[in-house]
Amino acid sequence: MSSCCQSLTKAGLQVLEPGTEAYTEREASYFSRSSQLKPYCYVQPRDAAEVAVALTTLVKDTTCNFAIRSGGGMVWAGANNIDNGVTIDLGLMNQTEYDPELKIAKIGGGSRWSDVYRTLEPFNVTVAGGRASEVGVGGFLTGGGNNYFSAKYGFGCDNVVNFEVVLASGEIVNANAQENPDLFKALKGGSGNFGIVTRFDMAAIEGATSLWGGAVVYPADGPTSQQHIAAFTNWVRNAHAYPAGTVVPFWAYTPSAGEIQIIWMMTDTSGREWTSTPAMDEFCAIEPRLASTLRHDSLLNMTITFDQPRDLYHAWSTMTFKNDARVMRRGVQMHAELIAKWKAEVSDPDFTNYLIFQPMPRVIFEHAVAQGGNVLGMDPERLGDADAVLIQTQMWVKTPELEAKARELTTRFRLDLQQYSVEVGSGVEWEYINYADQTQDPIRTYGAANVAFMRDVSARYDPEQVFQKRARAGFKLPSDN
Repeated sequence: MSSCCQSLTKAGLQVLEPGTEAYTEREASYFSRSSQLKPYCYVQPRDAAEVAVALTTLVKDTTCNFAIRSGGGMVWAGANNIDNGVTIDLGLMNQTEYDPELKIAKIGGGSRWSDVYRTLEPFNVTVAGGRASEVGVGGFLTGGGNNYFSAKYGFGCDNVVNFEVVLASGEIVNANAQENPDLFKALKGGSGNFGIVTRFDMAAIEGATSLWGGAVVYPADGPTSQQHIAAFTNWVRNAHAYPAGTVVPFWAYTPSAGEIQIIWMMTDTSGREWTSTPAMDEFCAIEPRLASTLRHDSLLNMTITFDQPRDLYHAWSTMTFKNDARVMRRGVQMHAELIAKWKAEVSDPDFTNYLIFQPMPRVIFEHAVAQGGNVLGMDPERLGDADAVLIQTQMWVKTPELEAKARELTTRFRLDLQQYSVEVGSGVEWEYINYADQTQDPIRTYGAANVAFMRDVSARYDPEQVFQKRARAGFKLPSDN
């Protein structure tokens, strides 16, 4: 332990060691308590050159394994932190610059989306970034990046025009359509398997800093649940016709409500209210409503209101299916059964559980093809004429023991619902890496061709396989077919 951290200190880097106030603050700054591990130390580089020094020092002068942290938002233990190793913490690299001539936002690899939106707002531009302000830029973009503009411009990764990357050798390279194009494609969905991304250059979106949107709360009991399902499946089917809008329904159990409620997160990047948008007519007709925060507001403020509670233990899980009301209905039924099972078997009423349905219309993946492709594997051909729906289950609890029980239930929920979707002909074998749990293997679901491509890229840019063997955090490339 001491030799690893001493080597980094001797290299002139900022190192935070256990027992110091700075170390404790960085540990506590992780979104999920599940991620608050105990590295030997945190090393905090200030630019790409210092990242290169940190990486080469660890690789050449020590035997320490390491983790890479951008925003620290991934929730499972080992996603972005490490026990018995060093965490390379990019938190000081949180600057955003805007080039009005090129219309490019240059975003530091340790930024959170609040940093980005706050800087870009005076220029009346934004980017296809996170929908909650505290989400980190790095993991979001290298994992795909579902966003408010997905139906119009595609995933966040497909709006990156250049990655600045530190390779395992310490070399600093650019990856874009002209330079290192294979690395460029691999970073669009391949996570932290090829190097440390120190800057993301993104295409700016003009005039979209003010949105209409918010959350609307409904009761989950009674016949309205079927109205919600019908409205959502129709929306997904027609999302290509109105790409300015986004709707995301939650079947949510919260301690304050004491029961399941339906919460719609709605946004319109054109600023149109739902009463003036025919695409929203089905949602407008659903009654009763228990509460609403619908309003005109800045993108920054909208993302702040969608931030989630911190400092809890998390069990997340994800799956995908073709847009099918039968699968939604089964999922809603199973969710109610999960809540009832938890209440019956666990003496803990103070938990939160969300069942979230997110639109994945094929138009999102058409944008990816038009912009050079990514490695996520959700090509339009894979869906045929269908659209997809992404499910995320989130469970927040207060102890690691409860986290283990929550993971058991959410994993069983996912596997059972996946099996049902296959049985009715609506299964899609694809897992969104940014929502995946440690029990999942999302990169394998990208398909054999993409996995083989990423292995080739890894062998070319990381011949010693440092990011497979020494970088222990996150999802690794599958070792076999």
